[in-house]
Amino acid sequence: MCLAIPAKVISIQGDSALVTIEDVEYTASLLLLDDVKPGDFVMLHAGFAIQKVDAEEAAFTLQLLNDEQKGRPD
Repeated sequence: MCLAIPAKVISIQGDSALVTIEDVEYTASLLLLDDVKPGDFVMLHAGFAIQKVDAEEAAFTLQLLNDEQKGRPD
């Protein structure tokens, strides 16, 4: 099973971005996406940003993952 996690883009340098997932910073490759800018949300899989998503979808997905981790799926 593959899992992608929503991350917020903080800054961009070349083909890489500094992203955060719940206040933890990661480096993500932007080689698979065009037109990503700071403030955007991306789905992060294996260090690659694979899709842009809106803030509402990112928040909903993170909430689902947090609920599942706590054993309380809604």
